[in-house]
Amino acid sequence: MNDLNVNRQTSLERALNVIERVGNKLPDPAVLFFILLLVTWVLSWALSGVDFAAIHPQTGEPIQIINQLSGGAMASFLSNMVRTFVLFAPLGVVLVAMLGVGVAEHTGFINAGLRKILAVRFFGISSAVFLTPLVTFVGVVSSTAVDAGYVVVIPLGAVMFYAAGRHPLAGVAAAFAGVSGGFSANFIPSALDPMLAAITQEAAQVIEPGLMVNPLSNWFFMSASCLIVVLAAWWLTDRVIEPRLKKETPIDADTSELPTMEPLEAHEVSALRWAASSILILAALLTAIALPESSPLRDANGSLGSFSSPMMLSIVPFILIFFMIPGIVYGYRAKTIQTHRDIIEGMSKSMSSMGYYIVMAFFAAQFIAAFGQSNIGLLLAMNGASVLEAMALPAQLTIIGILFLTVFVNLFVGSASAKWLIIAPIFVPMLMQLGISPELTQAAYRIGDSSSNIITPLLPYFPLVVVFCKRYYTGSGIGTLISLMLPYSVVLFCVWTLFLMVFWALGLPLGLQAGYVYPAP
Repeated sequence: MNDLNVNRQTSLERALNVIERVGNKLPDPAVLFFILLLVTWVLSWALSGVDFAAIHPQTGEPIQIINQLSGGAMASFLSNMVRTFVLFAPLGVVLVAMLGVGVAEHTGFINAGLRKILAVRFFGISSAVFLTPLVTFVGVVSSTAVDAGYVVVIPLGAVMFYAAGRHPLAGVAAAFAGVSGGFSANFIPSALDPMLAAITQEAAQVIEPGLMVNPLSNWFFMSASCLIVVLAAWWLTDRVIEPRLKKETPIDADTSELPTMEPLEAHEVSALRWAASSILILAALLTAIALPESSPLRDANGSLGSFSSPMMLSIVPFILIFFMIPGIVYGYRAKTIQTHRDIIEGMSKSMSSMGYYIVMAFFAAQFIAAFGQSNIGLLLAMNGASVLEAMALPAQLTIIGILFLTVFVNLFVGSASAKWLIIAPIFVPMLMQLGISPELTQAAYRIGDSSSNIITPLLPYFPLVVVFCKRYYTGSGIGTLISLMLPYSVVLFCVWTLFLMVFWALGLPLGLQAGYVYPAP
């Protein structure tokens, strides 16, 4: 039977299996990050005495590799080791959010909620039929809440697929494709829009000091891109990814506590109604607090959506509250919990499951910090930019070149804003002189960044997704996740790029106060 399965493998499946095997033969992810840290130290020492022609985009000075093995650098590394770990952004987000999710799981609220959703029928068709696009779409929209999708949508995607009798890793893939692969494709404006626009505007003002870039300059294109991302992920998941998983990847972890498709009993339905009512009450309270212009959740400029607003800074605590309180309400009504000790037990169980991730996060935090301080990633990015600039390609090919450069930089720099801070000061002015608008350059960058997020281990949440995979397939590793997501990355890159070219050819508006050419007609 095994021979038969091998004979039926397609070329794509064989290639992905090779990638998975090679990737999983790498050391444990925690050890791999430690090895990368050592490599960074050695490279920074070897290159620290070399003079490079590449210019730093912010300082205007030649890029200098900083020796991470110097006495001062090592002293700083050791003295800041705890701080680097504790302030590693994904760590706090994951642990705090998982406290609330843990309560909701322990009381059975998530279990019952998913069974209810999967039992719904639309015009006689089960909602399970549309499970893939639903999970992907929710992942895309979750970028409005910054990084919440990584912590909430991806694990729930796996649980929903398993409850529907499908492969849970296919749920991980569909959700990850939406959350990270479709990070920029959102019809709901998010804090990412003004952040990128501000960097674009600053870069464009090198050519035209008074030029302004509307924060929603890519809104129309990115809203339409939601459909492209969802359709591409739907086809890939159902036609390519899940069939391969069913043949190659066994579910060998303990799934005894995961939901099944058994009908809800009367007391569960009642408890679910009470829990849903508590969510509505919480949402109403939050809305009442946030809407007034004097709301304490607004920033100094009266905005709720900026990165600095208390509203956006409180997203993770809101996740905690919106899972924990309905979970508690459900637990008491369904009698799955009796005392406050049961609530704490749920939190404790969720924290115990995060032990492996915490170990990985420690080494990942140290490596990412040292790599950033060494300037190695910046040097690689700037040299790639210089090559593209020297090629002097036509406008359309130059835009495609920006896309490829963004993918290349994404392998070394995980932050969306950090990458754009590197690329924008070079290419926004350069392309303006070629007659390409800053808004179009920004749109191209967002496609390259989003479509390659899902295959770079330097994405801060990449180790977390590996942990989610291990819950179902104990042999999961970096190779498993890369082989799972590589088809999404390639297809999203190609389809989304083609969509941009069609948008451009048809002259459809990119967004508010945005065009394709510079200067604007």
